[in-house]
Amino acid sequence: MRPKIKFYLSLAVLQIFLIFIVLFSINGLVTFVAAQGEGAVSNPATASMVAISAAIAVGASTFSSAWALKTVGTAAISSITEREGGSIVIQFLSIAMCEALAIYGFIVAVLLWTLI
Repeated sequence: MRPKIKFYLSLAVLQIFLIFIVLFSINGLVTFVAAQGEGAVSNPATASMVAISAAIAVGASTFSSAWALKTVGTAAISSITEREGGSIVIQFLSIAMCEALAIYGFIVAVLLWTLI
């Protein structure tokens, strides 16, 4: 398979994956807001859904962060080695944004976990 076609195919798969993550995040946020009422965890079904939402938040954000770090980190290292005067600050910030994705997922999971 040609590299350009492979790149566009992987980009399309990534976009579909990100759409599903956004849909799951919206579902988790709606559940989070709906669970703010009085006696939200008295229902075992609600507690199990909140626990599953927390697990999905951690799992999806960690997987996405690892995938982004693999891609961005490889590109940053190759860019640094090819150019001696490369802008390391920009590459460091892009790697930090990938790490922030995992941290945000962990924060959402902690917020959901406090409901149980």
